[in-house]
Amino acid sequence: MKDEKSLKSVHLSSLLEKGLEHSEKYATSVSDLRKKIGEEVFLRGWVYRHRRTGNMAFVVLRDGTGIVQCSVNKDNVKPDEWESANDLYIDSVVNLIGEVREDDRAPDGIEVQVREFGVAFKGEPFPITKDQSTEFLLDMRHLWIRSPKMIDILKLKASVINDIRGFLDEKGFLEVQPPLITGSAAEGGATLFEVNYFDRKAYLSQSGQLYLEAVINGYPLVYGFAPSFRAEPSRTPRHLAEFWQLEAEMAFYNQDMNMKLQEQILEHVAHSEAKNHPDILKRFGRDPQDLLDIQTPFERMKYEKALDILKEKGLDVKWSDGLGMDEEKALMQDRKQPVFLTNQPKEIRAFYMRINPDDPRTVLDADLLAPEGIGEIFGGSERVSDYDELMGRIKEQNLKEEDYQWYIDLRKYGSIPHSGFGIGSERVVRWILKLDSIRDAIPFPRTMNRISP
Repeated sequence: MKDEKSLKSVHLSSLLEKGLEHSEKYATSVSDLRKKIGEEVFLRGWVYRHRRTGNMAFVVLRDGTGIVQCSVNKDNVKPDEWESANDLYIDSVVNLIGEVREDDRAPDGIEVQVREFGVAFKGEPFPITKDQSTEFLLDMRHLWIRSPKMIDILKLKASVINDIRGFLDEKGFLEVQPPLITGSAAEGGATLFEVNYFDRKAYLSQSGQLYLEAVINGYPLVYGFAPSFRAEPSRTPRHLAEFWQLEAEMAFYNQDMNMKLQEQILEHVAHSEAKNHPDILKRFGRDPQDLLDIQTPFERMKYEKALDILKEKGLDVKWSDGLGMDEEKALMQDRKQPVFLTNQPKEIRAFYMRINPDDPRTVLDADLLAPEGIGEIFGGSERVSDYDELMGRIKEQNLKEEDYQWYIDLRKYGSIPHSGFGIGSERVVRWILKLDSIRDAIPFPRTMNRISP
């Protein structure tokens, strides 16, 4: 709890000399300044912007919770403090004591008029300046990550993940942790990252789904949140080699129940972010009302119908073509509500997806496409629960039976109807914040040509 003692009798030097634990009692976050109008506060943080006009120096300070303009009057501070306030670099670390005032000319209408000013770390000239290229900012991600824009993205992403977790927890789901090193593929051998595992070959996990399916025979509703790895040689704005997805599996769920749960989750997330982070949304050009307008149920569009629509739009697509970024964008460009793309051809879908009994050419699957041309953000299906059907699907796709023996065992002992889905957390964030590329939805992106920083 903060010490309520007035700062009027406290000097910056004595405050800092007593150590971090003592100064923490007096520290105020920028986000709390509006509640401190007319009071003196102790602030610490990094220089976001800096300029001097005559006898005034203006230091815009950031601390991760916000930014605030701090004005230093030459006549109100000691000569060495005035010199320090004029000799700063971007991201120098400063400490100050000053009074919070309302000022319409300042960012967010608040300014701190400084009484005492000190530099804890001056550093060197900051290498990132205005109008840098995307590649340069990616090269300097270890420094760019501290920018208010990136912190806004990270805050919203954390909130989205908490929204989903909270929703599933309320539904009685159990969170479990699938392994990240596996001996077999979930999504196809062509996109596996191979690693040396002692004296054997192993792979980085493409998905925790198969392991979650094992757990539902002990507890019916489970989910996991973990990184997934795909060795896809793709340069599109929606692909990453390493990404974080939340995956859920549900015993005794058919595909219709599966889709209803997914659309409820997305509606919940959209409404929650619109209500809780309208300021962040607006900074990225997203009208919070767009998200409040997301309403279930979402349209179910069969793959066959999607082909007809795409042909009308002049795209050359035929049966068994996978719909990629261009096709999904064409389908969703002018839509305001998400759409489930369902019943895709079995030959282009994973072996664990159940064959559609009403059309054996297809499976009981669904990709949830976000509006405004973003494309797939959720993907799910009813899973194969029958032993013979699973064995047939494994043979159809020329998979090695021995690689999936433990998974096949699940159909021998207590097999039940079940369904599941995965949510690409970065794709959801990209849609919500209208980001140009998915690379900005993760702190340190990994792509086919980037493994650093």
